[in-house]
Amino acid sequence: MAKNTKIKLTNSVWRAADPLRSSMDSSEFSQYLLPLVFYKYLSDKELTYVLEIIERPTDTLKNAQKSFEILCKDEDTGKVILNKIQERLGFIIKPEYTFMAHIQAIEEGAFQTSDLDRSLRAIQNSNEVFMGIFEGIDLLSKKFGYKIQSNNKVFSEVLQSLSLIENMTKYTQRELGDSFEELIGFIASDAGRKSLGFYTPRSITKLLTQITLEGKEIQPELSVYDPTMGSGSLLLSAYQYFHNHNSITFYGQELNFSTYNLARMNMFFHGIQFKKQHLHRGDTLGLDWPTKGQTEFDAVLMNPPYSVKWSAEEGYLGDSRFKDYGVLPPKSKADYAFLLHGYRHLNATGTMTILLTHGALFRGGAEGKIRQTLLEMGAIDTIIGLPTNLLYATSIPTVIIVLKKNRSNKDVLFIDASQHFEKDRNLSTLTEKHIENILDSYKSRKNKPKYAHVATFEEIVKNDYNLNIPRYIDTFEEEEIP
Repeated sequence: MAKNTKIKLTNSVWRAADPLRSSMDSSEFSQYLLPLVFYKYLSDKELTYVLEIIERPTDTLKNAQKSFEILCKDEDTGKVILNKIQERLGFIIKPEYTFMAHIQAIEEGAFQTSDLDRSLRAIQNSNEVFMGIFEGIDLLSKKFGYKIQSNNKVFSEVLQSLSLIENMTKYTQRELGDSFEELIGFIASDAGRKSLGFYTPRSITKLLTQITLEGKEIQPELSVYDPTMGSGSLLLSAYQYFHNHNSITFYGQELNFSTYNLARMNMFFHGIQFKKQHLHRGDTLGLDWPTKGQTEFDAVLMNPPYSVKWSAEEGYLGDSRFKDYGVLPPKSKADYAFLLHGYRHLNATGTMTILLTHGALFRGGAEGKIRQTLLEMGAIDTIIGLPTNLLYATSIPTVIIVLKKNRSNKDVLFIDASQHFEKDRNLSTLTEKHIENILDSYKSRKNKPKYAHVATFEEIVKNDYNLNIPRYIDTFEEEEIP
């Protein structure tokens, strides 16, 4: 993909957010901007197909809109056209509900936000694929002013700005997917601590995915699961590293409704077939999912919310996710609840990676008992210490814990990559070289002074099952004597 093409597309959409900025910050305007980008994409896709039907494939979308309106004025012809659209695209946007119809209304001074709202509702009700996908966008909100004219002004400006992207179908699926991902990254960066962790930065995503897929890149099929999927970036990163895109099946769950819909849009922008995406909205810890059909996966990737509270009710001791450990993770910290959930859904030959804070390596109590059980099972394969300030939602340092089932031994590889990073604005980032060094150590599983150490199970027992990285890797540098 041409880098300039992606930058041009991303910047064009980013500018369309300008009318929203005066009313809200980035953590809020993503709920408006990204669904409207998705709406334009669907509308452009339909009008492009209309041009194909009327055999004028190089004509403009504006002319396609006019022809579409004329064709649908005749009831019989309209039914034929709409049936063709449904059959080819899997959804229908009637002529009066297209993005271009609203651009025409703006040009004629007749645009109403309520009409745009009606269009979005009609689309999500046209097919189960889109059911509820625009529910998180409140176009009639009072945030823009107490008179409807304020909303009309804001959204007419947003639509006009997006209309400068003439036809989104002219971009490749890769360009669209990468651009949408980059937009989510821009919004998370702009929102900073308010981003609430709905997006995992690209460098961490690359590292987690390549570790998880190590040795699986050329197997016939791949199933990927993220029970705290956010915008879906970890799931979709598997697309880049697996040899056959069409043989990946995606499973993901998210509690936040707007973020769940964002992940759904992300899937469509990347061209994922609907039958290959199994996304679910729900409380991952509150109710196990999935429990029917496929329940164990080749790859589990997770960046859960850190140290959040959960119910830890006694009944969970009988839950298949927790029953083998004798205790439940504490109510005050759900880190191990998320970890055990993911591990329960890992298949016999799979790999799981989870991003947590360092406390998960050494805290005692129930967490210490669970950690000991996992180590005695040989479940914990690798611990990777990462630099501070890698994430938008928090500046604290994090670790990657790699878990596997049916390992032949119980040793643990420790990698201390905490001092290896570059600054990118206010964020630390892992360069390709940093990622390559971590992957090389992960694959070779050899000791490397001040960087990597393979700890035997006996060594871990002597440390009372404490996995704090400095106990295994000494990074102290003596000062030179002048």
